[in-house]
Amino acid sequence: MTTGHGTIFRTLHQPGNPFILANAWDVGSALMLQGMGAKAIATSSAALAFTLGTRDMGHITRDQSLAHAQDLIAAVNVPVSGDFENGFGEDPDTCAETVRMAGEIGLAGICIEDTALPADTAYAFDLAVERIRAASDAARGLNKDFFLVARADGVLTGKYDVEEAIRRLQAFEAAGADGLYTPTPANPKDLARICASVTRPVNVLAAGPCTKLTISEFAKAGAARISLGSALARATHRMIRDIGVDMLENGDFSALGKSISGDAVENLMF
Repeated sequence: MTTGHGTIFRTLHQPGNPFILANAWDVGSALMLQGMGAKAIATSSAALAFTLGTRDMGHITRDQSLAHAQDLIAAVNVPVSGDFENGFGEDPDTCAETVRMAGEIGLAGICIEDTALPADTAYAFDLAVERIRAASDAARGLNKDFFLVARADGVLTGKYDVEEAIRRLQAFEAAGADGLYTPTPANPKDLARICASVTRPVNVLAAGPCTKLTISEFAKAGAARISLGSALARATHRMIRDIGVDMLENGDFSALGKSISGDAVENLMF
């Protein structure tokens, strides 16, 4: 990955003209998504946890996340962004250090959320803002362009409402975040409110009610980026479960005949 990927990544973020940030879980999935036209790749903490046979939400270490991101960066020719949970620590200085380490390995940006992992409680407002301010200062201190996204996750976790999410996003913007993100707003109206409440680009997660929206509807709401989170990985694991039940419980292998050929996979990768 070249230093220019940070700038390329930033230019992709256009409110009202969203791009799909394709979350991969290994080199093969990243190469396939790139081969199908993804303009940028992201990691997913949950999807990585699946590959490691562990749990999400604070059980992946920073070293594991950085090593995984390095594998993807080395494999693809498009920008890569990191799902870096809560920055791997409560202290603002830890968030700043995480940004510096992410920049050093060649990531084009990362997300940092306001959840006190491994619990699902939200950081107090002032601490949440200070963490993003420290991360933003670190991003500006890098010798490359780096796109920092601040997440307000309380709507997702049920710890606060959309009004509090907007208050936090506006404070994160003032603290220097390049992009903002509130996963799983309840409806398109709330999504549009979130996008209109800030001037920086907004990421939307294709999950829950938002899976029913088309890309043109995301654009109308004002989104700049649509991420997949662990959804694509979970769809793959659903196939493993469903076909596994057919085979192991019913002795039925017919679903395997619906898979694509190895050549088709390789043609997307190479």
